[in-house]
Amino acid sequence: MKEREQKSIKIMEFILREFKRYNYTSTGCKPSSDSKSDDVFNINQIWYESLDNEEKKETPILVASKNGITEIVRGILEQFSEAIYDVNSEGKNVMLLAVEHRQPQVYGTLLKHVEKSTKDLLYHNDNDGNNALHLAAIANTYRSWFASNAVLQMQWEINWFELVKKDMPKNMLTHQKKEGKTPEQSFMETHTDLMRNDVDWLLKTSDSCTIVAALIATVAFAMSAALPGDVQGKNGEPVLQGQGMFEIFAISSLVALCFSLMAVIMFLSILTSRHQVMDFHVRVPLKLLIGLTALFISIASMLISFCGGHFFVVRNILNNAKIAEYLVAFLPVTFFVIAQCPLYYKLFKATILKTDP
Repeated sequence: MKEREQKSIKIMEFILREFKRYNYTSTGCKPSSDSKSDDVFNINQIWYESLDNEEKKETPILVASKNGITEIVRGILEQFSEAIYDVNSEGKNVMLLAVEHRQPQVYGTLLKHVEKSTKDLLYHNDNDGNNALHLAAIANTYRSWFASNAVLQMQWEINWFELVKKDMPKNMLTHQKKEGKTPEQSFMETHTDLMRNDVDWLLKTSDSCTIVAALIATVAFAMSAALPGDVQGKNGEPVLQGQGMFEIFAISSLVALCFSLMAVIMFLSILTSRHQVMDFHVRVPLKLLIGLTALFISIASMLISFCGGHFFVVRNILNNAKIAEYLVAFLPVTFFVIAQCPLYYKLFKATILKTDP
């Protein structure tokens, strides 16, 4: 952890230790009926409702929740347990703000540290009738996209929606807000632009990868048809049959041909699919992952095949021909891995490992 973050946490802990409980209930939060003192509740409620909307300030725990500062949320709850019932002027509590602003760490912290109040937090509706699942379904247009660790934004949004849905009571899944829309209806309507952007990126990527895979398939087929050393005898046996590098050439050229064709099929499948919203959950990312895997294997196999065949040309020129061949094959593959590894890892993590957002 950075030194600045450590100092910030120490300052926060000091302030929380010095801050008195009776001071917290007078800071302008909107208390609920769960407050221990009815007199304090009535006074604060009357004062709060007398303010204009511009004057109604969010309490520290609400600000920390929507900004994803887990340490402050946890520290406030440990010192002031009643803060869990704070709401802002829109009627959103700490849980709703964490869901709306896509803060998975804060959301997980709330589920773990306030197990007794989790049901109350999830049952809560804001002033517009939105529950937690409604807010998870609404695409945020007022802030930059949070999921920097994902390839497809729609996939992250669907995973986030499904994560919140898993914790919601069943009777709240079809709850309609004031506009008469269920969470699933809100999700479909608000993610149209985001899905269009992902589809455009996906089509461009698949189109480019299809061309590359088709070229590799063409080269691999030509290499397998033109054997080094030619053939001999009536049976057409290769002249270099039995030599190690020739066996490497034969096997790798076959592997390159098969996997390049597999990549072409996967990318064509993406190009010709209808791209429905829920297809971005598993189906489309899985096709992209298989296509990229097959493309990577075909590129590596083609280079190995080329080195295996070219070895017989340079073995009489270079004393360490094998080392030179290995370096030729190693460098392009290394550059390709470095360039594509972050994208591949994120896609693999979200699709195969199915880690939470």
